Amino acid sequence: MKVEVEKQPGSVSTLQIELPPEEVSKEWYAIANNFARFARIPGYRPGKAPRSVIEKRFRKEIQDELTKKLVSKSYHTAIEQNQLRVVSLTNLEDVQFGQDKSMRFRATVVTAPEFELPEYKNIPVELPDTKISDAEVDAALERLRDQSADFVDVPERGLQMGDFAVIDFEGSIEAKPVSEIAPQASKNLQGGKKFWLHLAPDNFLPKFCEQMLGQKRDETRAITITFPADFPVKELATKEASYTVALREIKEKVPPSLDDAWAGKLLSGKTLADLRQMIERDLEHEKEHELERAKEGQIVKYLHERVQFELPPALLKNETRRVLGELVQRNRERGIPDDMLKDKEKELIESAAGLAAHRLKTNFILHRIAEREKIETSREEVDQQIRAEATRYDISADKMRKELEEHDRLNALAEQIVLGKTLDFLKANVSVGQAAEPAAVPEKS
Repeated sequence: MKVEVEKQPGSVSTLQIELPPEEVSKEWYAIANNFARFARIPGYRPGKAPRSVIEKRFRKEIQDELTKKLVSKSYHTAIEQNQLRVVSLTNLEDVQFGQDKSMRFRATVVTAPEFELPEYKNIPVELPDTKISDAEVDAALERLRDQSADFVDVPERGLQMGDFAVIDFEGSIEAKPVSEIAPQASKNLQGGKKFWLHLAPDNFLPKFCEQMLGQKRDETRAITITFPADFPVKELATKEASYTVALREIKEKVPPSLDDAWAGKLLSGKTLADLRQMIERDLEHEKEHELERAKEGQIVKYLHERVQFELPPALLKNETRRVLGELVQRNRERGIPDDMLKDKEKELIESAAGLAAHRLKTNFILHRIAEREKIETSREEVDQQIRAEATRYDISADKMRKELEEHDRLNALAEQIVLGKTLDFLKANVSVGQAAEPAAVPEKS
């Protein structure tokens, strides 16, 4: 087999592959014989038609099957022979058969950038202190108390800062409802019934809570606010709005007593001391995760600073598009309307491009380390991950595997396992220095 490799800018290579006549002929005759066994040709008994008749009658079908069989096989052989680190096959084209039964075709691929790995064992890291202090346990207990608090009616007095007000309200601008002026805005800006509002400085709308101080149950007030110039809903920016606010209930948040009785409600039969121990164990678990994130962040930062190469433009474009889709979906899930996302389109694209570049560079470096250290994944590890994903989506493992295969994501799953094992290898071989604040961890691809 002859292979000519032509390297082009942007980490693109073109492979001209030619298969010798003897290899093509051998496969051609095997396929033709298979057709001859089952073909029904007028004037001949099944399986008795001459090969020349079979080849003339089924020439296109034989060529199609031959192409499927030989192109894929010879392409992978060519990659191995030329030791190309192919990350994407962009095209297989121009398949030609010669009179001598030879076969030629062209493959266009994107290859991994070339770079030298730095010393990656004993990467220096500074890790946060994992000891749990009494103050941290106390703070966690207070958060639990806050979550367990009761909301008690206090109808006899006016509203105070810290209260929770249950209100009916409706907003308008120049006598037009806010819902007409900004229909895409959150309903909480337009008005609502039995709306719970925590009275706190700068909460909700500008100076809204402050104007409710002293308001009593069943009292109705007119509140005027001015939306700031940088308000996310552009139809409301700089506008003055009037809200009619009827106070239906005043609620005071009352946390429970910090004692065994309260602890027993949270953990049946347990004391406050037992609850503290449980909280301490949970905090230790959280700090272990922080420590792992700190290791990952510093390892990746170390490698990025010592490895420089140009990312393949085609891959960067595709990854940026994928990350942009993730960012848009995440913002939609947070309730941000599409018109606001459109206003921030440039920022979203820039953010996606930066994240995509970071992911790609990280993955290229980790892949090269995995290659050098012979870190691979097994069928059992892939099956285990498929079962975990199936449990997450509450479907059978067989269905999850089928969906992954249909969307061509099985290889990506195996790749993620390899990348994770490579990070684990690096984390197990760090050089730990003095304690420091946790480092930021990059998002994995």
